[in-house]
Amino acid sequence: MAFFQGVPVTIRGSGMYVPSKVVTNEELSKIVETSDEWIRERTGIRRRHIAEAGELTSALAERAGRAALENAGVSSSEVDMIIVATNSPDTLFPGVAPKVQGLLGAEKSGAFDVQSGCTSGVYSIVLAVNGIASGIWRNVLVIGAEVLSPLVDWTDRNTCVLFGDGAGAMLLGPSNGEGRFLSAELRADGTKHDQITLLGGLIENPASLESIEQKKHFVAMKGNDVFKFVNRVIPPFLKDFCEDSGLSADAIDCWFFHQANQRIIERAAERLGIAPERVFINLDEYGNTSAASVFIALSEYMKLGRLHPGQRLLFTAFGAGMTYGGVIYES
Repeated sequence: MAFFQGVPVTIRGSGMYVPSKVVTNEELSKIVETSDEWIRERTGIRRRHIAEAGELTSALAERAGRAALENAGVSSSEVDMIIVATNSPDTLFPGVAPKVQGLLGAEKSGAFDVQSGCTSGVYSIVLAVNGIASGIWRNVLVIGAEVLSPLVDWTDRNTCVLFGDGAGAMLLGPSNGEGRFLSAELRADGTKHDQITLLGGLIENPASLESIEQKKHFVAMKGNDVFKFVNRVIPPFLKDFCEDSGLSADAIDCWFFHQANQRIIERAAERLGIAPERVFINLDEYGNTSAASVFIALSEYMKLGRLHPGQRLLFTAFGAGMTYGGVIYES
């Protein structure tokens, strides 16, 4: 665990964008053997937003990033770096972030992607905060964006019910006393790297007729193993993270868990002794938007007018790798 040093860093603005197309549980039940009740009981998800054909991750990221800039009242010319957290880039290279930089006209900005499973969003926030705190950058646009629907096997009910497409963003910059990031902790357990995978298309499994027939170009998940890992690792990790930050779990005013599964979130909150009203949940509407989920959650939280001075927020996620982490912000 580390406390942020140097220049205090604040959230200057937030924004989000989700595709207009919605797929409900009832509609999925016509594609695979499932039901609205089965999905809701196991995940808490009711609907998910799905990109239209040709609607790229870079397009969603650009719209979310533009919304965050408008919310902050900052022009794209003032941005020093654009970081895009994604596991579903348009292409392996070029990355999504350089395309977004061009779309926004942020001519003075650098740009790079972060790919670390669903934890990519939290990793990206920590990278941005450290860059600003050290004085390298001043304004950093951090975006989580996913178009996972083309990577999902829509005949596999264990995965197709989970994921949705969307993007969220934060503009981070130096604080003038209006809020600051306090601490962060990033972890991984690479011995569990086979629990969430997309194996086809690169060095280990180059694209071939065989890789297509074996469905290696779709997301695969060992659901029970992931569930066990998260329930075993995440609650004690978060408890220790809070204590090492000089806080109790009860001192956090709002928890932004990765919106993967409501059962996982509720069980973690119960083990940590967190009151349900302190946990922000919106996966019923969006499903698991992977690296975008904590950004979308914060944007909705702020739009609802629920962020007030002096609040402590904790963002946490877990994902393929297996990676996990957390970051604490005081408004």
